[in-house]
Amino acid sequence: MKRVKVYHYDAFSSIPHMGNPAGVVLLDGDDLTEEQMRQAAEAVGFNETAFPMKSDKADVRIRFFTPGHEINLCGHATMATIYALKTRGLLSDLAELTIETKAGVLPIRLAADNGLWITMRQAAPEFREFAGSLHALAHSMGIEESDIEKEMPIVYGSTGTWTLLIPIRTLEAFSRMRPDNALFPSILKEMPRASIHPFCLETHDPSAHMHARHFSSPYSGTIEDPVTGTASGVMGAYYAKYLSKGSDSSFDLLIEQGQELGRDGRVRVRVTNGDVIEVTGNAVFVNEFEISI
Repeated sequence: MKRVKVYHYDAFSSIPHMGNPAGVVLLDGDDLTEEQMRQAAEAVGFNETAFPMKSDKADVRIRFFTPGHEINLCGHATMATIYALKTRGLLSDLAELTIETKAGVLPIRLAADNGLWITMRQAAPEFREFAGSLHALAHSMGIEESDIEKEMPIVYGSTGTWTLLIPIRTLEAFSRMRPDNALFPSILKEMPRASIHPFCLETHDPSAHMHARHFSSPYSGTIEDPVTGTASGVMGAYYAKYLSKGSDSSFDLLIEQGQELGRDGRVRVRVTNGDVIEVTGNAVFVNEFEISI
């Protein structure tokens, strides 16, 4: 049995127990096997746990694990990891760096502006058609088919991790959502391992542009991600492709998420030339603990 120290950070908030929790294993990443990393993520129990490691391609390599499997990229766990490395003096005076991920080598910028803010470039956006049943899709989220906004496209999107983007007509519908994640693979026939990401243009915060929830793939071993970085990034790409319709291909969005779970968080999204997606956020240290694997 191996003891592993885990650092708990909450990302996309400066307030502990808000935003999205992530585990960061700062010391043991290079010494753990892939299965030990997955076991560690399962023992931690957060939606994602990150393992920073040495890299011969970038300043740092990060692997991301849900309790069920490894994923290519995780926005909130990236925020937590970079925040941890920087505030613990492990990035020296670097203000710009690169991270090696399974979604590619991505640039990171750091800025001190009333706290530490981290901007991460995401992978180039991709979209694929969804051809499944809207009735079954709505049922899997615990809402009615009439709650889905049919004037906007329902598509799979990725800026590093695939999710199904579902426009919802009203903010009120989000409080009624009760996901049955086990149903997702049978509905997402084109991408049965994808997550589900309902969103709408009505928000709680008048300064926010979009509201969302994020329901995990059942293969992840979790139910819902409170505040999602990669999914917020692909929402920015969706906005550029389907809503702005090329009228303004460079813009900033503020995404709100987590209110239904009592974990209010904010994600800043910058879209440049329609397809360069950057996500900015912060993080806060909560505590540290040990697990056995």
